[in-house]
Amino acid sequence: MKLKGKVKKYLMDKLNDNEKLHFSLLDPFKINSSEELKYIAKNLYNVGTDAFLIGGTLGVSKDKLDFVISLLDDYEIPKIIFPSNINLLSEKADALLFLSLLNSDDIYYVIGAQIVAAPIIKMLQIEVIPTAYVIVGHGGTAAHIGKARVIPYDNFELATAYTLAAEYLGMDFVYLEAGSGAPEPIRPEMISFIKKASSIPLIIGGGIRSVEVALKLVEAGANIIVTGNIIERDVDKAIKIIRGIKNK
Repeated sequence: MKLKGKVKKYLMDKLNDNEKLHFSLLDPFKINSSEELKYIAKNLYNVGTDAFLIGGTLGVSKDKLDFVISLLDDYEIPKIIFPSNINLLSEKADALLFLSLLNSDDIYYVIGAQIVAAPIIKMLQIEVIPTAYVIVGHGGTAAHIGKARVIPYDNFELATAYTLAAEYLGMDFVYLEAGSGAPEPIRPEMISFIKKASSIPLIIGGGIRSVEVALKLVEAGANIIVTGNIIERDVDKAIKIIRGIKNK
């Protein structure tokens, strides 16, 4: 299945069929060997993860990015770059989340990096998926590097305002991020609140470590669940989360 140029359609078709999706986030900096990656990827693919997200905030070179994407070529699901900066661009990927960190205090992360990256993306002919990136609660390294004015876990109104702004700007998705390794994920109540005001698909990541948490987020209206750290620490738990989402 060739997905280059067709990733957004692939995702939207699934969402329009009322599927709940799962993305597996793989950080090239934290992958120790090709054998480890192949083992993890095979298991995640076999239980139904819908896409591989590839990216990380620190320590990812283009060579490492290309290496990881190449090792995922055998799997017939999209390989999507999850960029932290303009160094994370590769023609080997099927698509790129074209992120704007809406709650950053630094204009570079809102629109500056995107301007620098745009001609390169055009040259490499990478499919882009315009996505608003909004950091909530803990925030982690992404919030620190991106100079985000983090939205409190319980400020549902503010998160909804950002989501509506993204929808009115024409974004395809809103990615609500609690941060890598967050002690608490996005609260289901926040998702339910947002869904009463906006129909834009929500990607939810950060701090999701159990089937129970993932299912509460899905029941609240999350369209796509992202797991990252749990894949690195305990792939069996990640597998259970995927199965739970897919059997919902």
